[in-house]
Amino acid sequence: MSKNFALIGIAGYIAPRHVKAIKDTGNNLIATLDPFDSIGFIDNYFPKADYFSEFERFDRHLDKLRRNGTPVDYISICSPNYLHDSHIRFALRNGAIAICEKPVVLNPWNVDALVEKEKETGKKVYTILQLRLHPSIIKLKEIIDSDSENKVYDIDLTYITGRGNWYFFSWKGDIQKSGGIATNIGIHFFDMLLWIFGNVIEQKVFISEHNKASGFLRLQKARVRWYLSIDFEDIPDSIRKQGKCTYRSITLNGEEIEFSDGFTDLHTESYKKIIDNEGFGLNEARQSIELVYQIRNSVISPLKEDYHPFCKKINI
Repeated sequence: MSKNFALIGIAGYIAPRHVKAIKDTGNNLIATLDPFDSIGFIDNYFPKADYFSEFERFDRHLDKLRRNGTPVDYISICSPNYLHDSHIRFALRNGAIAICEKPVVLNPWNVDALVEKEKETGKKVYTILQLRLHPSIIKLKEIIDSDSENKVYDIDLTYITGRGNWYFFSWKGDIQKSGGIATNIGIHFFDMLLWIFGNVIEQKVFISEHNKASGFLRLQKARVRWYLSIDFEDIPDSIRKQGKCTYRSITLNGEEIEFSDGFTDLHTESYKKIIDNEGFGLNEARQSIELVYQIRNSVISPLKEDYHPFCKKINI
């Protein structure tokens, strides 16, 4: 039986993946909210969905739907990071299950408060941790889990995705709203590493700037040198010559882990699991939220050892 969905942040970058997932799982998107009205893509999916640019009218509409016997079952949240906590609470107060993009919240104590809100309302909060559903990542976890020798692996994580000047004038450029580079573009990679290689034993930060960050993680089963950047100048020349503005690499003991493909339908797979009550909830998201909070508030360590090779390019 199809479910009714509402979506907050319909004009956002990630919203089309959620809308497609709602459609692909055979459900109905009946109400949307965003202060920006550039949402024409929705005509290909749910042309009859109601749209609101003002929160108050959206709130009133959902209340009317509930009183008329057509309540919203799920509210998908694609709003800016700093609004996630408030919008999740709104969903739960409206008797809906919340599906929130990562990071589900910015601070660890927000997770604790939302767990209490789940208990009060009887409704769940799910988040999108799609790398846990990627076939190559699942296979890697199976290999690591089957290792009986308790090896400690050497990992290099590099993710560079060029962003223009607009980025720094948007909410994403405000660390109080986005959580900074490590949170905004790194949270799903950190979640994946923790899921596969275990808890954090030690962490250092070598670079923490408005457009890049780098550090070191000692996990139970891995030593991780990580480098995250939105600086076009950090993209390797060989990639730039191909006209590409994104470089993604994860090496395990010097060998590349190939997972470039297979991303297309991961949001749909996430929705399938959520609808089957098998999605990733607050407890699954907790560790990565705690880690990026620590990174955001770390004292910068001197560049002596355990640093990512790309750090050598930076004049510190």
